[in-house]
Amino acid sequence: MTDPVVVAGGGPVGLAAAAELAERGLEVVVFERGATAGAAVAEWGHVRLFSAWPELIAPAARRLLEPTGWTPPPSDVYPTGAAWVRDYLAPLARALGDRVRTGVEVVGAARRGRDRVVDDGRDREPLTVHVRHADGREQRVRARGLVDATGTWVRPNPLGGDGLPALGERAAAEAGRIGYRIPDGAPGRHVVVAGSGHSALTALVSLTRQNSDTTVTWILRRGGIGDTFGGGDADELPARGRLGRRARAAVEAGGVRVVTGFRTAAVQAEPDGRLTLVAEDGRTVGAVDHVIALTGLRPDLGWLSELRLELDPTLQAPVRLAPLIDPNVHSCGSVPPHGVRELTHPEPGVYLAGMKSYGRAPTFLALTGYEQVRSIAAAFAGDHAAAGRVELVLPESGVCGGSGGYDDGGGGCCGVEAEPELLQLGQTVAAGREA
Repeated sequence: MTDPVVVAGGGPVGLAAAAELAERGLEVVVFERGATAGAAVAEWGHVRLFSAWPELIAPAARRLLEPTGWTPPPSDVYPTGAAWVRDYLAPLARALGDRVRTGVEVVGAARRGRDRVVDDGRDREPLTVHVRHADGREQRVRARGLVDATGTWVRPNPLGGDGLPALGERAAAEAGRIGYRIPDGAPGRHVVVAGSGHSALTALVSLTRQNSDTTVTWILRRGGIGDTFGGGDADELPARGRLGRRARAAVEAGGVRVVTGFRTAAVQAEPDGRLTLVAEDGRTVGAVDHVIALTGLRPDLGWLSELRLELDPTLQAPVRLAPLIDPNVHSCGSVPPHGVRELTHPEPGVYLAGMKSYGRAPTFLALTGYEQVRSIAAAFAGDHAAAGRVELVLPESGVCGGSGGYDDGGGGCCGVEAEPELLQLGQTVAAGREA
């Protein structure tokens, strides 16, 4: 039997990679750590995306699904994460059949019998992918290639202003006073939202619309709000523009206290169980019941340590891709489509795809990931002409990033838009970020 291409992660981009590879007649196996495909997306199932259905369905996945009797959702609908799982990711996983293995986590990968230092014979050996099953059983899988589409969902950035947890942050998080996800409802009477990306804006809109008794404080590391609210009517992703307008309206209506230039150095627990946040400059925000830290995500590179990757030292993204996605320069709409050329590493047959490929860059579009894995699958099939082509055109929106420079982002896959009357949908999902 031919060694398969292993895809790590059964989210939108991982399943799209499997569909592309299967369409080309290649052996592929997807390992998803969650109990179901799309498990990470289900964790934010109460949140609405700012991409409509046509931008959320991979072309190869559509071709695989249509013969099964699957009906595409209406093209003018912006689904929640829950709907994305229910109406697309779950049917796609079923169509892929036993190629998708859930409850299996990829915990390591290497050249067979070679650590990253050894040159001798390296070009002749296959990859071995180490996995751990939900029951604790471990296994090594021989592979011809690896597509890491595990995303960044499990590695949120800390509240601390220097990229490390603030003093006292871990203890407060363990006590349930700090969370790193958009909540479904108000987690306290005085809630602090930290971050300037789409997730933070979503949280602000949700909290101020649903909970009139909740005091909301918004802390930003940057010195002013600037263009945090985005492009409004000029945004070529209309739902993202609406999100910015709604967040601006909430702030201008006085529903949100804004504290700028606040770089959290410490989190102090008070005798009454509440928190006081202390900034590097000594300023404080006190009497806090709960902190929602939405300051971005970062990749987990630990299980890739024995592979020879070429990563940008700043973004932790592939070096050829990093200049195209630098959030100080680009928005998610101004990043050009790209594929194998930008994603290739010194380790042959190993690719980071989807949000994982963006490293610490904050905002990612699903269509970009679908184009990545189309190109990767073509390369595995030996179709180098197709791998080198660009088959996707994205809108030039130019409004995700800020002219004042990137600081404490917090966007995510495809972006999100708050729609409070639909937030309860998340409670109806049993389980599927990648997101």
